Amino acid sequence: MTTWARFLKDGRAVYGIVEGAAIQPVSGHPLETYRLLDERYDLQSVRLLAPFESSKIIGVGLNYRDHIFELDRKGVPSKIPDEPVLFFKSPSALLAPDEPIVLPPQSRRVEYEAEIGFYVKRRARRVSKEEAADFIFGYTCVNDVTARDLQRTDVQWTRAKSFDTFCPAGPVVETEFDWSGARIEGLLNGHAVQSSKGSDMIFDPPALLSYISQCFTLEPGDLVATGTPAGVGPLQPGDRFTVRVEGIGELSNPVHLLSPRRGERIEVRGVDGVDRNLPPSPQPSPARGGRGGILGQPQRWTQ
Repeated sequence: MTTWARFLKDGRAVYGIVEGAAIQPVSGHPLETYRLLDERYDLQSVRLLAPFESSKIIGVGLNYRDHIFELDRKGVPSKIPDEPVLFFKSPSALLAPDEPIVLPPQSRRVEYEAEIGFYVKRRARRVSKEEAADFIFGYTCVNDVTARDLQRTDVQWTRAKSFDTFCPAGPVVETEFDWSGARIEGLLNGHAVQSSKGSDMIFDPPALLSYISQCFTLEPGDLVATGTPAGVGPLQPGDRFTVRVEGIGELSNPVHLLSPRRGERIEVRGVDGVDRNLPPSPQPSPARGGRGGILGQPQRWTQ
């Protein structure tokens, strides 16, 4: 089993292999060729980034029965699908661990969605379900942040799913991971609000990769978010939401409010490690509990 992460080193994004509380950088790319460098860093001393710069983020809707029933109760007409329900999230929505989810003024109700995600290993086109597992590089945590009110009113879901910062991912990628037996949880300010197992998915990861690849080509590093269980709910300024996946770790992000009336700026670090200037939240600083961690161990991300 190999645990991969991406982090900032000397101002640039590099990949590394995580072993215990340390990360060893590599020269090259984990999806191509690489060699280990003779360096090691304490995980608590580095700033982790979203694991890959994906050309596409494909979301899967309605993939847990209990979530389908709760959406129907909330006014989003839903039924158990005969085929996977697919949508896109913009790659610019990717967000690093511990960076703030920014609530946009266009939405009055933004909700969290704890999910298991997987990354594509190599180009996949018309892959059979039997071959599909060989095209999955590894698994990570994803928060499929959604503007639920816009999802109700728009004909399709792209806007509701694609605001900047609406796709936190990480903190690591596990190349050998039993998705079927893993528990996935969502914690709002440290309190469990979502809990399920990968085996409760209607369409499993190999089935999803095969189905998607029949429609369009998947490229190395593309991210597929496999759907969320029941328990989704609203995010408020000052909240902190954590996705916890057994065998991978914890992805934790605070929540800020985008206020276009203010001239001050905050910095939000996205997938590429580049600071994005956004107006700050007018609320107090977010609660600091429930920071992310790797393989279930507490982890302090540097600011």
